[in-house]
Amino acid sequence: MTTTLPTSSKAENIIHLPVSSSIATPSDRRSPRSKDLHTPTALIYCEGNFGLPDGKTANGLVRHSEKYEIMSVIDSTHAGRDAGEILDGHSNTIPIFRDLDAALASHQSTPDYFIYGMAPATGMLSTAERQIVLGALKNGMNVVNGLHEFLNDDPEFVAAARAQNVEIIDIRKPRPKNDLRLFTGNINKVTCPRIAVLGTDCAIGKRTTASILTHTLIARGINAVMIPTGQIGIMQGSRYGVALDAVPSQFCCGELEATIIDAFNGEDPDIIIVEGQGALSHPAFCTSAFILRGSVPDGVILQHAPKRKHRCDFDQMPMPEPKSEISLIEAFSDTKVIGLTINHENMTDNEISNSILYYQEQLGIPVTDALVRPVEELAQMILSSFPALQRKLSLSAQ
Repeated sequence: MTTTLPTSSKAENIIHLPVSSSIATPSDRRSPRSKDLHTPTALIYCEGNFGLPDGKTANGLVRHSEKYEIMSVIDSTHAGRDAGEILDGHSNTIPIFRDLDAALASHQSTPDYFIYGMAPATGMLSTAERQIVLGALKNGMNVVNGLHEFLNDDPEFVAAARAQNVEIIDIRKPRPKNDLRLFTGNINKVTCPRIAVLGTDCAIGKRTTASILTHTLIARGINAVMIPTGQIGIMQGSRYGVALDAVPSQFCCGELEATIIDAFNGEDPDIIIVEGQGALSHPAFCTSAFILRGSVPDGVILQHAPKRKHRCDFDQMPMPEPKSEISLIEAFSDTKVIGLTINHENMTDNEISNSILYYQEQLGIPVTDALVRPVEELAQMILSSFPALQRKLSLSAQ
């Protein structure tokens, strides 16, 4: 049963930020025009989905990329517009073109990479998209593919890449099975706190909240490391990460555990933030269960969209309430949900405020919106739950 929240009827208060999982605050946003001449350039294909949930790969990379300088986006439904204005209401000088030919004609030089910027439910290329990706290869661009369909296994794509001496990067392709790692229990030797950012649905903002939280803690002087568990965070340039939904289930917990241990040994962090996937209660996804088992988190932050009526891509499945998701998480894993974060899609500012107050009273935990409320509130969720981090900050300030 979905609880009805207090709402505002003032349409002029609606916050015109798009849904979901890829909106970034200024603290999370990097300049799209890198001055580093060694940063490879890229254009992103996101036909018909830019700014929408299925375009979350493009959305995330346009807002934040340490690995690529994003030159343009392809989406005929927004051709001629600025990508930043669509996502955040502010220009970032990244243009949107109707197709690959128009994009290439507008650039002084061919971008180094063509990135497939969508995450469709099928995880596969359509027939028309095959020709577009082949066109990118034939124009001498390397291809970055985050789909479950591995292009390096397709002779036509391999031949096209070989003919132009370019490469295809299948982000989700796991290592050979002989190299995959099983769970060992050594996660319990990781002495810093581990926080998992989970959600009540997919494409709801977990990665964005995890990224903002990580950057906010770093800005405060805490050595925080984020572990992405999906293809977008890896594309953005994270040093540690694993595309968990492409790993055989037997190895999921072990691969995540080993990745966290690698980050702990390599960075000596004060805290590790683990990006969630799907939702523990969602019957279409198992990754939340693997994340809870593999990371053994000391705390969980839960992301929820109060105005979302049904599961993303599953209109026959009503959204759960945070209270039931929290009960499930805490029954499944020896951890505590320490805070709730709001995805404000389709909400006015008054509705956000009312929602925050409502859930704080109902759940008895801190609640905030990582995007449109002060980031200090998000950081405080961590500092109030882990006093040792607060003491470290106090000592470093002396």
